Amino acid sequence: MSAPAYKGEGAHALWHVSEDPAITRFEPRDGRVWAIDTRHCRSTGFPRDCPRATFWAVDDTTDDDVDRFLGGDRTRRVHVIEPAWLDRMRSARLHVYRLPDATFEPEDRYWISSAAVEPLGCAELGDLIGLHAAAEIELRIAPGLLELWERVTASTLDFSGIRLRNATLAR
Repeated sequence: MSAPAYKGEGAHALWHVSEDPAITRFEPRDGRVWAIDTRHCRSTGFPRDCPRATFWAVDDTTDDDVDRFLGGDRTRRVHVIEPAWLDRMRSARLHVYRLPDATFEPEDRYWISSAAVEPLGCAELGDLIGLHAAAEIELRIAPGLLELWERVTASTLDFSGIRLRNATLAR
């Protein structure tokens, strides 16, 4: 399912986010070039190896889970990182590449192309924390990301976890 829209979302497009500011061609790795659509692009606005949990309500999400995880707001999107990544989040310089739609097919929340792709343009994202605030996506800093992740995945929320293998084991 799709995450809720965020403030200032803009039209559908396909994107690739990277710390590399000079990519002129995306070659398939393991037969694939990966892209993300505008709706989900904000979930990739983090330093490359940063573990994060993202979650939101869907039609089947219970009121109890909305209260517990989203402060009672069904339209809220939440992204969570660990405290150790906050300085990196402040200093990371990420670039977003707009990609042509022609060869991409949807796969879950991502888009996949088996052909090489040349970007249509590139821009630096700027202040990653400020981007979350401007989009009205709550950015939480929380120790024990994996413990939170277990609770989120056992709930009725929809979610996405990225780079969780890099999370601190705080058990």
